Amino acid sequence: MTGEYQASFLYKLRHSAAHVLAQAVTELFPGTKLAIGPPIDEGFYYDFDVPGGLSEADLPRVEERMREIIRTDVPFEYREIGAEEAQELFADQPYKLELIEQIGAGQTDEDGNPAAGPTALSVYRHGSFQDLCRGPHVDRTGRIDPDSLKLLRVAGAYWRGDERRPMLQRVYGTVWETPAELAQYLWRVEEARKRDHRKIGEDLALFTFSEEVGRGLPLWLPKGAIIREELEQWAKQTERRHGYQRVASPHLAKGELYRISGHLPYYKEDLYAPLDIEGEEYYLKPMNCPHHHMIYKARPHSYRELPIRYAEYGTVYRYESSGQLHGLLRTRGFTQNDAHIYCAMADAKREFSAVMRLHAYYYRTLGMKDYHMILALRDPKNTVKYHGDEAMWQTAERITREAMAESGIPYTEEVGSAAHYGPKVDFVIRSVTGKEFAAATNQLDLYMPQRFHLTYVDSSGRDEYVAVLHRAPLGSHERFVAFLVEYYAGAFPVWLAPVQGRLIPVADRHLEFARKVADRFAELDLRVEVDDTPERMQGKIRRAQLEKVPYMLVVGDREVAAGSVAVRLRTGQDLGAKPVEEVVALLKRIVESRSRELV
Repeated sequence: MTGEYQASFLYKLRHSAAHVLAQAVTELFPGTKLAIGPPIDEGFYYDFDVPGGLSEADLPRVEERMREIIRTDVPFEYREIGAEEAQELFADQPYKLELIEQIGAGQTDEDGNPAAGPTALSVYRHGSFQDLCRGPHVDRTGRIDPDSLKLLRVAGAYWRGDERRPMLQRVYGTVWETPAELAQYLWRVEEARKRDHRKIGEDLALFTFSEEVGRGLPLWLPKGAIIREELEQWAKQTERRHGYQRVASPHLAKGELYRISGHLPYYKEDLYAPLDIEGEEYYLKPMNCPHHHMIYKARPHSYRELPIRYAEYGTVYRYESSGQLHGLLRTRGFTQNDAHIYCAMADAKREFSAVMRLHAYYYRTLGMKDYHMILALRDPKNTVKYHGDEAMWQTAERITREAMAESGIPYTEEVGSAAHYGPKVDFVIRSVTGKEFAAATNQLDLYMPQRFHLTYVDSSGRDEYVAVLHRAPLGSHERFVAFLVEYYAGAFPVWLAPVQGRLIPVADRHLEFARKVADRFAELDLRVEVDDTPERMQGKIRRAQLEKVPYMLVVGDREVAAGSVAVRLRTGQDLGAKPVEEVVALLKRIVESRSRELV
């Protein structure tokens, strides 16, 4: 949530709607206990403890009461109060009393967020309802357009996000300035639901999860494995052309490696419990970089060898709580398109710029035009979180900014999100539904070379520290495939499609010809299969369309006699009968060019 949004009219509108929601629920469900109700990026929510519970079937009634409250057009009135009065006002609201105590102690604010110190207690009143709140709000309830308001769903939420505390009910809603904006938002929500990678992944048999294997550990089914293998093959070919060398590292390492890197003890909560191997402490690999650093250190290097670019699709493991797991987007094990570049400081900006061009190449090929960068910087008020000295950080930030400015790719800055060893650049792609996806990272690291003593011999015979670039343009297989599923809604470009064509015989007597044609495609590594089920032709075509198969190749008596296939596209377009070799050449050209078109 940006500072610009928090200062906007829309933010005030949503904050005000949350208060109206709280009033409606407390009126309709006597005895309701109020928790917190802040605005969020595209709406608002409020957490309730409702006697007997609240269901989504209740939302229309709550929404109608909200509209009635809005039409009273009463003002929102702000007032600062003392702790004693606050306790009297909310004497029957235990969650508010807890907040009042913590606000007084400087631990939190009225929305339950951490606070830097004690702040004044304040309330906002509209009509007969008042709530503990610091605002801001619109001036009157009537500023909320009742036709631009919608309650969306009910979900569970632990009080203060702590699973040891009471489970509350969170009511989500949204409000916009106009009904047209609401309609557009509801379309995006519905489109996002249709594109949910978990549903499409199940429908297209791409991946699965198993309780016996463990939560957050995906199992790739044959069709999903094809997609990740195609991406990996593409990345390896591309990286080879750009001077990368392939390396491989193990799935675990001694704890000492992560102490050198600084991940222990500072990031121990992200690591799984250590394994005791012959009395020594080992950890599952949480990242590839320390391993690559040890590969670089395996022998001395001259300035003549630089830059050295090591690449690996390396599998790593990081702890995510059960509540954070989300299909392929949030997993406990994932395989990264990782690489580390070791170069002289004088070449750091050039290498950084080359990596950004590589990102742009990948996204352009995939048809992604709406993307930007976020430069994650350190928080100067929280220096304990970061390693290295001031000069190192200033140099890394300067080089990074210069390279980003020269790239021509739009970017914003975000304070406090840097890695512990340097500034970080996140590439963010926006989907057709407006959803933003952090696809990949690129960062300049001047700290780890000193920790690991990563040096080279310069032209004068002196040892100098290298600069290190960490980059992963395609992120992890798990997250990137999840994004691609949602971006294409399962209709992958032909080169990524698990099944590129399906031969559909009209009758059993056409099966032999269909299988010979399939063999011809297979000779050229094209993924074409035969539908030999007893279903009627139209049913086979319909199933192929539902499975997003790019080409349906129908064969009947005329096609067998002519050595052709009748080509239909998943878009519904009928290209008519074409010679088999012409269709083979078409698919081969489309695949090799990685075109997003079908003809």
